[in-house]
Amino acid sequence: MANDVFGEDWWRRGVVYQVYPRSFADSDGDGIGDLPGLIDKLDYLNDGTDSSLGIDAIWLSPIHPSPGYDVGYDVSDYDAIDPIFGNLDDFARLVAEAHPRGVRIMLDLVMNHTSSAHRWFEASRRDPNGPYGDWYLWRDGRRGRFGRRRPPNNWSSFFGGSAWTWDEVRGQYYLHTFLPEQPDVNWRNPAVREAMLKMVRGWLERGVDGFRLDVFNAFFKHADLLSNPRRYRGRRPYDRQVHLYDKDQPELVEFLAEFRALVDSFPASMTVGELFSSDPLGAVRLSAPRHLVFDWWLISTPWKAEGFVKSSEAHAEMFRETGWPTVVLSNHDRSRQASRLAPKADARTSDEIARAAAVLSLTMRGTPFLYYGEEIGARDVPVPWEEIIDPPARNGGRLVQRLIPWWNRDQARSPMPWGGGGPNGGFSSGRPWLRMAPDVDTRTVAIQDADPGSVLNAYRRLIWLRRRHPALQVGTYRQVPTRTPEVFVYERAIDEETIIVAVNFASTEQTFGIKTSRRWRALFDTHAVEGSEPREISEGGELSLRPNQAVVLIGS
Repeated sequence: MANDVFGEDWWRRGVVYQVYPRSFADSDGDGIGDLPGLIDKLDYLNDGTDSSLGIDAIWLSPIHPSPGYDVGYDVSDYDAIDPIFGNLDDFARLVAEAHPRGVRIMLDLVMNHTSSAHRWFEASRRDPNGPYGDWYLWRDGRRGRFGRRRPPNNWSSFFGGSAWTWDEVRGQYYLHTFLPEQPDVNWRNPAVREAMLKMVRGWLERGVDGFRLDVFNAFFKHADLLSNPRRYRGRRPYDRQVHLYDKDQPELVEFLAEFRALVDSFPASMTVGELFSSDPLGAVRLSAPRHLVFDWWLISTPWKAEGFVKSSEAHAEMFRETGWPTVVLSNHDRSRQASRLAPKADARTSDEIARAAAVLSLTMRGTPFLYYGEEIGARDVPVPWEEIIDPPARNGGRLVQRLIPWWNRDQARSPMPWGGGGPNGGFSSGRPWLRMAPDVDTRTVAIQDADPGSVLNAYRRLIWLRRRHPALQVGTYRQVPTRTPEVFVYERAIDEETIIVAVNFASTEQTFGIKTSRRWRALFDTHAVEGSEPREISEGGELSLRPNQAVVLIGS
């Protein structure tokens, strides 16, 4: 890797950029992003110079063939590329062109379930005694009052309704944690594990550098499929159960050791697991070197200093002794951070908070995972009812949505506005699969590229700053006490350098001081004017921060 600066330690020191392929760049005018479109944008992501974004890895949301009931998270063939994105030759070219730029490729692996159109499921439902008969979780069910057929237990689907669906072909119920079109596989069957690991090895041999494991702590269910205890709070049926038996089973640990041994046999490969609605402490228990787990502390924190102080301290304490944390403020399932952190702000304030959030993302302890579009301060895009694609938001119906609201994830998956001429913000010459943002003509990569004070250029400077300062990559974390409660101050340090980060969460100017014998010089300032003198704090001095201003200081 010609521009590789971190080697095998990239998974701790580098920055991962999540691409939602349908919405990134369309090369053929069908309105859907694809692999050739992504290849065309590799120089934007990292061309080895600080005029590019400077990321170190691309995490691709699912690109395997799929009927699309859950927009790709219902895989019908693990070994191929969905034709809407290209083919295996396109994928090989992506790897071949990304690696010389120092950019790794990570795939999203959806292994808790397959599509109901997968050949495994089709064979399983046709022949209970055949080689695939026990590859899914089939049960006869129970008989209720008046002899009515009932599901085997009380488990609920995360997307609503029972987690069991009756199949007329096989004459049994099958389990699905999500949609009926997403049947759960039987991870207790050794043949399933063997097939999955063979598939993983195949992608590693194709040059893949890592994987994101979708809902990995739900792989194993209790062997007896016992009903979950009930709880008496929560608006959705899924939330009104204590999920003792449908996830977090002890057998997961043994499988993860086997899985990690395979991944570790390929140098510099890594994985990150999505913890599915569980205690964040599970992220620590299931972490290992080169194997990270999303813990969701920060992505649920509102834009208040008190909240970030508490979340950051809890985050730091969890991983103080073992494991390595992730830093995540948004993804394909959550509201975009500008909308979540500044829901009613005008464009100027929204961008101020977006720049400050970038400072947090790229200077806190842990591996940053950035979601495409956050680097231009993109916001959620309202989608009319008739255009909704997200299955749980669409399938419940308007009346059910009022009673049991499900946030429409389409809003955070809108196409990337590149600008520079052409229709649809430069994303596609055809009609985009989802509507573009209302500000598609004013919030684009091209416009922000030319603006030194833009959110995009803030991300660029911060990512390249992080590359140059090991303290921001692997340094210790310590909260710095201050008498100004609206300002969050923390220290990142190694023996050779100490860096302090200060973020003003208030809508008014705040002043804070640092009790230290050092002199501090600004490396980055979200409100700096190009060509202005770097800000400094001398011994016992104070620094004033404007609303939503963040600074990165280095000691001397």
